[in-house]
Amino acid sequence: MLKLSGVSAAYGSVPAISDVSIEIGEGEAVGLLGANGAGKSTTLRAISGLVKPSAGSIRFDGIDVASLPPYRIPELGIAHVPEGRQVFPEMTVQENLEIGALVPKAKAARAESMELVYGIFPRLAERRRQLAGTMSGGEQQMLAVGRGLMLKPRLLMLDEPSLGLAPVMTDVTGEIHKMGTAILLVEQNVSRALSLVARAYVLESGRVIMSGSSGELANNKQVQAAYLGI
Repeated sequence: MLKLSGVSAAYGSVPAISDVSIEIGEGEAVGLLGANGAGKSTTLRAISGLVKPSAGSIRFDGIDVASLPPYRIPELGIAHVPEGRQVFPEMTVQENLEIGALVPKAKAARAESMELVYGIFPRLAERRRQLAGTMSGGEQQMLAVGRGLMLKPRLLMLDEPSLGLAPVMTDVTGEIHKMGTAILLVEQNVSRALSLVARAYVLESGRVIMSGSSGELANNKQVQAAYLGI
């Protein structure tokens, strides 16, 4: 469904990722792992059009994503939940969720999607009239994920969601997976991530250094030494 081939990107003259190649199948849960500064967030930003690749290709169902402006990419069914929540603090929970469904296809199913999100995150249903900026960090993270789901995405990209949702991430990703939505999960906590995805890619200094199933990576001595404290 999604295929990155030899993707490189930079911020000005500073390289961020180099020759990154990853693939995600329909409905698959895949992790993008590595230390802080490894290039995980930049990879997501390249997919969502916020950073333009300097080399390589990004294709979603055969469509050249890299050639599209960022506002067109959600129309394909790609939702990006960035690190740091980035909710609209002066708007209510419900208004934040409604913004996630502005793409025509999602807007037509907005009421249904809203109930789905409230089912996954009952706390948001309780706070639907509350200003987002007055909620706790964990509640704002729920809102950010919920807003991404309002798009009815085929691919949901989550950047460090465990920073506010660690206790419930297993349940949340399980519910999303049941919907048939593919997940690309960025996590610095490798142990937690490997418990949430079927397979993963490990980035180091902007490059993919290894990939495999969650079990294979959890038993890899290099991963154990560098990320799992074993």
